[in-house]
Amino acid sequence: MEHLYAPWRYSYVSEEKIEGCVFCHIAKNKEEEKYQVLFHDELCYVVMNKFPYSPGHMMVIPYFHTDKIEELEEETWLRVSKRARQAVKLLKEVMPCEGVNIGMNLGKAAGAGIEQHVHYHVLPRWIGDTNFISTVGGARVYPAEFDEIYNKLKENSKNYFL
Repeated sequence: MEHLYAPWRYSYVSEEKIEGCVFCHIAKNKEEEKYQVLFHDELCYVVMNKFPYSPGHMMVIPYFHTDKIEELEEETWLRVSKRARQAVKLLKEVMPCEGVNIGMNLGKAAGAGIEQHVHYHVLPRWIGDTNFISTVGGARVYPAEFDEIYNKLKENSKNYFL
């Protein structure tokens, strides 16, 4: 039997589970370092994905709790979209990555992991980062320590989220 070691997943199974909406909880506790909030303003915040598809995976989340983008006020929608665009620039220049996946999964059928609160995903990508190991080995290879990436992005975020 083969064993894969994924130490970053330990907190997922060992931490006390958050009651209710995780994004609303983070919004109320955004100053706590453990939530890795990179930036926040009066309408939304930018946070690292705690269990990412690739290192540097961020999310842009409005404070308004809804699962429907059509329920967002126009100003909130525009601000969230602006922050997503700024996050793309941050990743391209600071990571630096060769491409970026950006999008939303609206509803369970669309693949939303947290379906009750809309949010943008912003993921850095590199040529060759989805290679044979994911297909053959059923595993992902992360080229950097997650906390190191968070610190690098946090340090530079003030220059991008204006």
